[in-house]
Amino acid sequence: MYSSNDLYTNPKPCKHLAEYKVKNGICGYNLIEDCFRTTPYGRTTLEMSKLEIPRCSVCSGCQGRLYMCLICSSVFCCLSPESNHALLHSQSQDGHEILVDMERAELYCSVCCDQVYDPDFDKSVMCTHIKGFSRSENGVEESEIRLSKRRRLSFGMDLDSKNMKRLFIRKSKSCFPLGLRGLNNLGNTCFMNSVLQVLLHAPPLRNYFLSDRHNREICRKMSTDRLCLPCDIDLMFSAVFSGDRTPYSPAQFLYSWWQHSENHATYEQQDAHEFFISMLDKIHDKEGKASLAIKDDRDCQCIAHRAFYGLLRSDVTCASCGFTSTTHDPCMDISLDLSVCNSSRKDFASKSSKPNESLVGCLDLFTRPEKLGSDQKLYCENCHEKQDALKQMSIKKLPLVLCFHIKRFEHSPTRKMSRKIDRRVQFPFSLDMKPYLSSSMVRKRYGNRIFSFDGDESDVSTEFEIFAVVTHSGTLESGHYVTYLHLRNQWYKCDDAWIIEVDEEVVRASQCYLIYYVQKMLYHKSCEDVSCQPMSLRADTFVPITGCC
Repeated sequence: MYSSNDLYTNPKPCKHLAEYKVKNGICGYNLIEDCFRTTPYGRTTLEMSKLEIPRCSVCSGCQGRLYMCLICSSVFCCLSPESNHALLHSQSQDGHEILVDMERAELYCSVCCDQVYDPDFDKSVMCTHIKGFSRSENGVEESEIRLSKRRRLSFGMDLDSKNMKRLFIRKSKSCFPLGLRGLNNLGNTCFMNSVLQVLLHAPPLRNYFLSDRHNREICRKMSTDRLCLPCDIDLMFSAVFSGDRTPYSPAQFLYSWWQHSENHATYEQQDAHEFFISMLDKIHDKEGKASLAIKDDRDCQCIAHRAFYGLLRSDVTCASCGFTSTTHDPCMDISLDLSVCNSSRKDFASKSSKPNESLVGCLDLFTRPEKLGSDQKLYCENCHEKQDALKQMSIKKLPLVLCFHIKRFEHSPTRKMSRKIDRRVQFPFSLDMKPYLSSSMVRKRYGNRIFSFDGDESDVSTEFEIFAVVTHSGTLESGHYVTYLHLRNQWYKCDDAWIIEVDEEVVRASQCYLIYYVQKMLYHKSCEDVSCQPMSLRADTFVPITGCC
């Protein structure tokens, strides 16, 4: 049993869950263990019977979300706040407040009307994952025989770390790099796990946190905030790079992020891109204040901006006189459209209308001059009236880590429809961004007659290497995020707790959603074995959190 940490603990359960556990312990979790079913996407559901469709005990309906009471095993529906039979059941039966969401295998409090987290329930779900993994990976080999001979794990005991390692570290051609560790799904958190894997292996962030640039002890003394997101990120880096290979549960980080982003505090599936931007914003809110207090500089020196900050240039040119108005916009990523006709009604109704596209084609489309509509005419300072205009985007400043966001999710306000674009996008593993720089665009616009101008980026490194790809499979309503990492010349698939080696053809065939490149010079330095580098200036050992790893 691991010793607990007074500051970093699991999210506190609601009072109804706490009262349930005092009265019943974890017996209810034990009884429903055999009813958990894991889908090929790694999603867990609760299935009471393969032959019967679950129905509400009150209205006999099978629509909407269904919940099973942990006390009486009755099933209740919740179609709306006005038609909540799960709440009616808890009001009529004392102590029946805690239920299980059958579709998502998550704990639900009918009184709080929200999902609740319990590490003991998380272990029950993980036991199902382990058994399903051993069967699907090894058939009837040693792992299955060992599981069949061993008695079912008691939910009052910690999972044996040696057995967990033996089950979760799949056989591979070579040893996994240090820091490659699975992340447990805490209930529709694949969007979070996929982005965390990227941030944990982004060279600037990895070097920053492993070299103790954010010291938890010093931060604790200097700040009155009990919850500090960079401290929780630093703790996660220590855990992931500790050498332990068992899947890690980022429960404390999730709880801390909820406190900093209350509008995202839910177990509902969320968008990985929105989470990525939110993460960088929260790191900047904390680290940016500290860095600006030390160094008086125009540019923010926080690690989020030093790694991902770039600058876009927008040139709007008058079609009448040629006057150009230039503006600059900061960016942490670049969002790319797949085509120019996706918004048409006929195309919007279809699921796929165009052949495979390429990242280079999307960049060409992004930087191509675009004629503005009649409602977007430019007020020309030279003509002193509104004129037709052309707009062209380019990149003024390249970041160290370049993130491309492929716009796969479309929304049509007129048709009140949403859809996902399943089109395959080809992307290079090496990318030269020089053609898309502002200097290159201006030279091209004027026939290469201008050889220098203010802010020329000719001395900036423009060659990038890919190191991570976040993919989305499934539909708009029900999908799954997976991350592919390129470490030490090998691709690894990070699917929540599961990590395997894959060939590059698998990565190229995936439905990329977020593509991450790092400057080539920095990439080659990051390929060095981090196991030979000092882990922390404090040289402290990582103390796992009870129930979190």
